[in-house]
Amino acid sequence: MKHILHLMSSIQPKESHSIKLSEAIIEKIQEKYPNSTLEELNLVELDMPNLNPELLRKFFTPADHLNTEEKESIVFANNLIKQLLAADIIVIGAPLYNFTIHSALKTWIDYITRPGITFGYGEDGRPIGLVTGKKVYVAMASGGVYSEGPGQANDFVVPYLKAFLGFLGLTDLTAFRAEGLKVQGLKDDAMNKAINSIVID
Repeated sequence: MKHILHLMSSIQPKESHSIKLSEAIIEKIQEKYPNSTLEELNLVELDMPNLNPELLRKFFTPADHLNTEEKESIVFANNLIKQLLAADIIVIGAPLYNFTIHSALKTWIDYITRPGITFGYGEDGRPIGLVTGKKVYVAMASGGVYSEGPGQANDFVVPYLKAFLGFLGLTDLTAFRAEGLKVQGLKDDAMNKAINSIVID
């Protein structure tokens, strides 16, 4: 039995290809791990404030140096970290918007990136990811093709998530792509192709 955390970052929840692909991934996970629990979080609906100097100060200040009001103001962000740490498998719905991830997903990353909790530094100064032993699946949706060809250089979704989540210790990441969703000759079969590509390891 696994605990699955499903993060959604689409601005089109009813017709979202990334959510449909995420749900297909989760279905496959549940087939492999019966009785798994699922926690879902729609990041766009949370309307989280972007990272700012005051939030950054609180995030990087030890809890025993914060007053009660300051501690209460970041309870929500701390709960996001608790959700992440409690998950065995993280499924991230990540549509490509203007070559990159939605700002809500970036804000979630900013909130869960915490020194001494999700990352640290070794004696040699090199970063050490502290969120380990988890599997990440990314469900990426895009109108064009970005896994290969001329569009590949403009994919700042999968490479970014792989690089930064790896920084936090989440190095076991697999991406499935629903791509060419706006391309004639590709769009009609794009979702079926993406869903059929899902293999849970």
